[in-house]
Amino acid sequence: MKKPEGGISRQELKRRARRIMLVLTDSDGVLTDTGVYYSESGEAFKRFSIRDGMGVERLREVGIETDFMTGEMSGSVRARAAKLRVPYVYLGIKDKKAHLATVLQETGLLPEQLAYIGDDVNDLGIIGEISRKGITAAPGDALPVVVKVVQYRTKARAGQGAFREFAEWLLALRR
Repeated sequence: MKKPEGGISRQELKRRARRIMLVLTDSDGVLTDTGVYYSESGEAFKRFSIRDGMGVERLREVGIETDFMTGEMSGSVRARAAKLRVPYVYLGIKDKKAHLATVLQETGLLPEQLAYIGDDVNDLGIIGEISRKGITAAPGDALPVVVKVVQYRTKARAGQGAFREFAEWLLALRR
């Protein structure tokens, strides 16, 4: 049987997908295209995909929550999370792997109930942890070092529906 990216069989991915209760997502490089518009007063705008927002809604419909985790301190990420009614927003997290213990404590979930999507080297630690029992992904334009270690790579680029594609893939696996 041919194994998908990440070296896990489709049958095992389906088993894991049925346990997922929370998708953690990076913001910049997943929900946004990594671009930031600055004005004289500082960061002004980030572009978010409406389709990704629908991905959050579609996951919620089947009992899967979404939380944001980013290394940035960003008001626009906080505002987007509020709009989507995201329960937890972790801003300014430099060591995402270390912060995973806080996520598990706050949510009451186990590592095998988590999925994560990220795009850059600061996501590698948490991807490594979650990949052991959960599911991980990267946008189509993620760094090659990240793409090598995740179980799913979207065709969509960051900020262009990558999160939605991952959400739909997870939903399809659960059927």
